[in-house]
Amino acid sequence: MDTYEISFAPEPPRRKRTPALVWNVLTILVLVTTLCVISVFLLIFVDPNSSLNPFPPSTLYPTLVPPTATVTPRITMVPSWTPTEANPGLVAYQQASQTPISTNTPGVTSMDIEPAVATPAGGFAFITQQSSPSQIAWTTFHPDAGCEWTGIAGQATSLNGEAVRGLFVQLGGSLPGTESIDKLTMTGLADEYGPGGFEFILASSLVATNGTLWIQLLDQQNLPISDRVYFETFNDCEKNLVIIYFDQVR
Repeated sequence: MDTYEISFAPEPPRRKRTPALVWNVLTILVLVTTLCVISVFLLIFVDPNSSLNPFPPSTLYPTLVPPTATVTPRITMVPSWTPTEANPGLVAYQQASQTPISTNTPGVTSMDIEPAVATPAGGFAFITQQSSPSQIAWTTFHPDAGCEWTGIAGQATSLNGEAVRGLFVQLGGSLPGTESIDKLTMTGLADEYGPGGFEFILASSLVATNGTLWIQLLDQQNLPISDRVYFETFNDCEKNLVIIYFDQVR
């Protein structure tokens, strides 16, 4: 009987299984990570501007508010309110040569004169000088202009006697033939009458009126700062320029 040798082939080495503890740890890490992610999302949802948000919302611009309505001057403000040195020659001429006119205006009825603006509490800031208004010849300030025109001019001075620029000057009333007048200028635009001078060309001819015209100072909000000053004009080359000086009193 033949003898057979039985040989057993060696088995390949078995792989070691990962211990269950490792899987348990990995599972716990995944759960913790998931909870952290959910918590971060909740925080960002509650507070989008949180520092945890990598894409914070853009800054909102403030709500647009309509601008507040303001009074717009009828002409451009060019000079400032800063007083400048008065013209000594003009003051000397005014004191020496202007002749006061009578305040009585015969023939003027209540229908000819517009009602004056109510005086504010404490009075107006500007009043006319004692000798204003007065009528003089055109040659004093416009020697080359000729006689055939009618004008109104003057200037405004501050409490310390210096010229004031930047005040509105309104000319109103009516001319013969019921023609309405409404003109506006500013102190400081007619230097020939001083640094705070103003001037209106009423007509290109000699015009006679009997207290139907007036002049008034206004501030930068178009509010009156002087009373309406009524005056006369004459069909006379020696009286074709009306001079009115305003002085500040408060």
